[in-house]
Amino acid sequence: MPEGGRPNRVSEEIREILAEEILKLKDPRVGFVTVTGVTVTPDLRLARVFYTTMGDERARRATAAALASARGHLRQVIGRQVRMKVLPDLRFEPDEVPAEADRIEELLRGLQRGSVDSRSESEHSSGDPPEEREGKG
Repeated sequence: MPEGGRPNRVSEEIREILAEEILKLKDPRVGFVTVTGVTVTPDLRLARVFYTTMGDERARRATAAALASARGHLRQVIGRQVRMKVLPDLRFEPDEVPAEADRIEELLRGLQRGSVDSRSESEHSSGDPPEEREGKG
């Protein structure tokens, strides 16, 4: 069996359970949460749960607090569904990848607009009609 096979299986199992159970939480602070991934340490004692949530900064902080307070309940649910000697401690961490991807995409769009703008400026700056510019080269 390849190294890390068990932690990967446990991570996926925990991710599936949490994705379902977080939806069932009755805490009004929990907004729309998507569990994007779970990584479990090789000793299976710590599970880092990555999630995204909708809303402004205040809503995201409220969701983080709600998930932290529900940690014990969620561990119990995992314990009932997964047979393990020791249940991993859950650490909820906001997943920054989607926000970073959006930022990078916006930067790329800005660069693209910049290159289109500079091309159109260079075409107009030559003063030649487009037909004559094409003949030059």
